[in-house]
Amino acid sequence: MGTSLETEIAGLKLRNPTMLSAGILGLSGVSLRAVWEAGAGAVVTKSLGLKARMGHPNPTVVNVGCGFINSMGLPNPGVEEYAEEIETAKSSGETVIIASVYGALPEELAEAAARVEKAGVDAVELNLSCPNVEGVGMEVGQDPRLVQNIVKAVKRAVDVPVFAKLTPNVSDIKVLAKAAADAGADGLVAINTIRAIAIDLETGRPILSSKLGGLSGPAVKPVALRCVYEASQAVSVPVIGCGGVTCWQDAVEFLLAGASAVQIGTAIAYRGLDIFGEVTSGLERYLRRRGFGGVGEVVGLSHRY
Repeated sequence: MGTSLETEIAGLKLRNPTMLSAGILGLSGVSLRAVWEAGAGAVVTKSLGLKARMGHPNPTVVNVGCGFINSMGLPNPGVEEYAEEIETAKSSGETVIIASVYGALPEELAEAAARVEKAGVDAVELNLSCPNVEGVGMEVGQDPRLVQNIVKAVKRAVDVPVFAKLTPNVSDIKVLAKAAADAGADGLVAINTIRAIAIDLETGRPILSSKLGGLSGPAVKPVALRCVYEASQAVSVPVIGCGGVTCWQDAVEFLLAGASAVQIGTAIAYRGLDIFGEVTSGLERYLRRRGFGGVGEVVGLSHRY
């Protein structure tokens, strides 16, 4: 019996369970194509709003050893301008594209989602959890009722699968997971970055221009893993793990915890685009060695104990 990495999430067929995470190399169609050609099973765009946004002034990213803290401020050209990038990324006819969208109100996210669907994306990811932009970020995703209203509005507006990206900056992520799933989300993404700060020793000032930002990378993996474990127990829809995947062993851990796929972002800064091939080849070897026929046989196995 052969081993297959093919994965299906809410009807979305992937050649393997790896995805580019939002905000990393997702600003152009060319960069999305490059990630796809490097072996990703799907690519997620930069978070897009109805209108163009400049983002925060520099400095916006700081390396803190265990990962990165970023406060980009959601810079993007707006959904209408980005349609051309989606066309470029889709020019191969194979690239699986998930568009990340944000907004302050349910109507804004619904309209943004409808526009990217028209542009040809395969699914929509709702950024309900950006930790460094007031009004469209973490505070939106911390309110279960607002999460429900957003998901319902977007589901009414589009036919493609809708994934809700959850914030870890809450006391109980299961509440948010249930709110999104009950509202009709086709899947969840857990997690977005963790709110953090870095301070310059000589000046005494916060390094980032916005002071606070979101921590990503290896430091957040245990938290992300816990969130995937809890969320996948709380809901029946698939969960996509995101946070600190830097090798195939990390990816397997997320699958065992209940993730149906994993997103990779910060690791690209450490390993380059080769990370996708390294993770998929390592995962395939693991499945073969353990006698599994496919990825789905591993998902959630840790819940048996």
